[in-house]
Amino acid sequence: MTFISILCALLIEQLKPLRVDNPVYLLIQNLAAKIEGWCNAGKESDGRMGWWILVALLTVPTALIYWICVRINPIAALVWNVLIVYMTLGFRRYSHYFTSIQQALSAGDEAAARVFLAEWTNMDTTGMDVSEISRLTVERALVGSHRNVFGVFFWFLMPVGPACAVMYRVAEFLSREWNEPEHMQNEAFGAYANKIFFYIDWIPARLTAVAFAVVGNFEDAVYSWRNYADRWPNELIGIILSAGGGALGVRLGEPETKALRLSVDASAVDVDSLDLESQPGVEASPRSLQSVVGLVWRALLLWMLLLLLLVFFRMAVM
Repeated sequence: MTFISILCALLIEQLKPLRVDNPVYLLIQNLAAKIEGWCNAGKESDGRMGWWILVALLTVPTALIYWICVRINPIAALVWNVLIVYMTLGFRRYSHYFTSIQQALSAGDEAAARVFLAEWTNMDTTGMDVSEISRLTVERALVGSHRNVFGVFFWFLMPVGPACAVMYRVAEFLSREWNEPEHMQNEAFGAYANKIFFYIDWIPARLTAVAFAVVGNFEDAVYSWRNYADRWPNELIGIILSAGGGALGVRLGEPETKALRLSVDASAVDVDSLDLESQPGVEASPRSLQSVVGLVWRALLLWMLLLLLLVFFRMAVM
């Protein structure tokens, strides 16, 4: 049932991608804002209470409906699974930005590409050259594919999969919503959302990195993962991007020398003498955008193949 649910949801999303401003997303956004208003008194414990309230409000009904559907009819459970996977997946939710940037760069319209990238990332893209636009687009696509696809897959495979998938997507949303907006930056209220999502995403992020390595340049992916993941302040993003960049043969990320965890005393090392260009790969270019599409699709097929093999194995032992 799990394999069929994911396959059906993927097919439906290819035909009818869910809009970013869909009613369910807006509902969760409004609930998050209301709970923030009720609970935020400036303490991390307030954020912990608010996080569990919102997650419980969304996952408990999901689990109960799934349990009722299983009791009624397996077909009803399948339909519910497909609906939840469709609602939590985002394989094509932001693909229009990626496609628009790719087309703009192919046409040599850097200004349009900067506008699309700014809309997608909410970053100031003024003055960015083609290489930087390409690099940021590749990074955004790799992280987005993990959080909107592979992370959801992992948690959907857990017991009471629909509820776990909802939990993952809500946790990912709160880690951004309660930390990224200007009025929430560096506030204690969002600290718990960041902290718990780190643990929720700890295994899925590594599995995504492994998948990228298997379907891409394995040696460079593993080398980059081991030696360059610490360039990013966020460990999980560093793992995904270093492995993904190595698999693609593209250098990603701006070196964060202060985040490098060296094997010796950092104070005894001349940071300026470090060969930061030794990372395998070339600078990102418009061709890298096509490469990342192929990498993500191959990783998706790998996950589906492994899931199908798991289904056959379970059928054989039963």
